Amino acid sequence: MLSIYHLSKTYPGGKIGVQDLTLEVKAGEIYGFIGHNGAGKTTTIKAIVGLHKFDEGSVTIDGVSILDDPLRAKSLTAYIPDNPELYDNLTGMQFLNFVADIFRVSKSDRQARIEKYANELEIVSALNDQISSYSHGMKQKLAIIAAFVHEPKLLIMDEPFVGLDPKAAFIVKNMMREFCDKGNAIFFSTHVLEVAEKLCDKIAIIKGGRLIAAGTMEEVKGNASLEEVFLEVTEEAH
Repeated sequence: MLSIYHLSKTYPGGKIGVQDLTLEVKAGEIYGFIGHNGAGKTTTIKAIVGLHKFDEGSVTIDGVSILDDPLRAKSLTAYIPDNPELYDNLTGMQFLNFVADIFRVSKSDRQARIEKYANELEIVSALNDQISSYSHGMKQKLAIIAAFVHEPKLLIMDEPFVGLDPKAAFIVKNMMREFCDKGNAIFFSTHVLEVAEKLCDKIAIIKGGRLIAAGTMEEVKGNASLEEVFLEVTEEAH
């Protein structure tokens, strides 16, 4: 579903964003991407969704190159950034309809999906309020609904649980699993290692822009906890 081959990006001044990264996310998988701040997680994610140009390598989504056919690749993808920048002067419903219009979602489909996810995330009563009145957690919920409204094949999430209360985080985790059980895929970054350990089918650990471990959860952590393995391999990769 998502294929990244030999991805490299260096910022002006010589700072390495990501170097020779190769990994693959298959249909049905929740794939966790972990690393310290500045490790290259957001650089990689922005390259995948077409927000960052990269120096070398390739990114394909369901066989479609983000470089050769960016519109088609983006039509298959939904992206939730770590800090959703929404249109404060719109209501929640206006924003969701705007996103649905972009992805050409029919009126009946969007209505059913918005109703389903807004009820699950308990945000129905706020959909007619301006986004400027929303808390960070409310904005995060709205961004999540917007990501699901066009039924993408690949969902990219950057720290999706930041700002969510425990109940909302539990609901979103269930939404993620349900989404992948339909044959879609999720690639997401997180600092919350306990969540990654329980939720992910596969995981990759990045440090200094370089991949230092990847595989199924069992392959990466063995009999240890993910936290123990993460601390160990990031120390070894000095």
